[in-house]
This record gives sequence, C-alpha cells and structure tokens, in this order.
Amino acid sequence: MTLSRAIVLAVLLIAPAARAQESYKVEPLKEGPPEGVATPIKATLSSEGVRILDAEGKPFAEVWLRKAIPASGKPEGAKGTVQFPVLGEGELLGALRFVAEGHDYRDQSVPPGVYTLRYGLQPVNGDHLGVSPFRDYALLLPAAKDTAVAPLARKKLETQSAESAGSTHPTVLLLVAAPDDVKTAPAIARDEAKNTWGAVLGLPLEVKGGSGTTPLLVQFVVAGAAM
Repeated sequence: MTLSRAIVLAVLLIAPAARAQESYKVEPLKEGPPEGVATPIKATLSSEGVRILDAEGKPFAEVWLRKAIPASGKPEGAKGTVQFPVLGEGELLGALRFVAEGHDYRDQSVPPGVYTLRYGLQPVNGDHLGVSPFRDYALLLPAAKDTAVAPLARKKLETQSAESAGSTHPTVLLLVAAPDDVKTAPAIARDEAKNTWGAVLGLPLEVKGGSGTTPLLVQFVVAGAAM
C-alpha cells in the first residue's frame, strides 16, 4: 500500500469517530434532585434524572422531571401556534442543573447552578417574529427563588426567569415536538439546518379525572440558539 493510500484510509477511519464525538448524548442519572431545590418542589420530582453530555462527552446539564404534570387533556397535537395546548402557562415541569455554563435559545449565558423549569408561551408581538413558528418554551427560574409548586402568573414567571441570566429577558429553552423517528425517551435530536441539539424527554401528563399518566415526548433545545 502506498503512503498516500494509507493516509486516505486513516482519514476515512478517523472521520466517523470524530463525528460521533461531536454528538451530544443523554444517559440515565441514578440520583435524586439536587440540593437547592425547595422541599415542596423536590417532593414532586422524579427520584432519578437524565444527564446530558456535551460534544466532548463531559456532563453539561441534568434534568429531573415532575412525576405527574397537570394537563387539560390528552395530547392531540398543535393548536395554531401552540404545540402543547394541554399544558398550562406557568406550570412546573421539573428542575435542571447546569454543570457547566449554559446558554438559552436567545444565546444568553446561564451560570452553572440549579433552576426550575416552567412552561411558558412567547408573547404575540413584533419582538419575536421569525424566532420560531411555535410559541412554546421552558423558562428557567433560579431554584432558590422558585419555592412553590403552583403555576406562576406570566409577569412573575418572566421576571424571575430573567434573573437566571441576569438580564431583562426571560431565560428560555425552546420546546418542540420530538422528531418522527424518535419514539422513546430519553434521546438526543439534532437539527442540522438550525444547528441545534435537543434532549427528548417524556413528560408524564396527568389528566384530571383520568388514571395514571400519559407520556408526551417533548424536545428541550439545550444547545444552539435562534438564528
């Protein structure tokens, strides 16, 4: 084999491995919710979480979902510009710990630490045109200040969320439906066109009057920002 052919073969063998290392990943986390989450909220969270690993394979963020999330009905798809109309604005979804510095969907820096996750809708105004065809977001709030389980009114939700990034704008993760080829959670979804990575998690919805919970696959965009 000539030297040039050997070099080409080596490149072909290395390239797939390099691409694989660039992928975000998820893995089960056999740990309960972290310190810093208020006792009433911690009591609603699952005893195990999900760890998200960055492109270098290092722990990036950890998520604990609520054991049962109140919903107005079973998931039936989008309604207009809202993908998850069965969720109530301000409803607690879970908690997140950034192990390293994170960024939200507006590319705001978010310090390492513990945050609650609450469902919210972007306002219908000119400030958000073109950001996303849908209005669904998960807002991050400092866990030390978000201490009650009950849904938060929009003004308080947005004000406290802005404190997570030390800015005047809420700190948000885009929420979108899981890709059609992802049927189970947890999983990682990649949007090549938007250059984003999303953690696909199963929200356990609890419909009033129903029995048990109904899973709703939702993608939390954890890396990449609106273009």
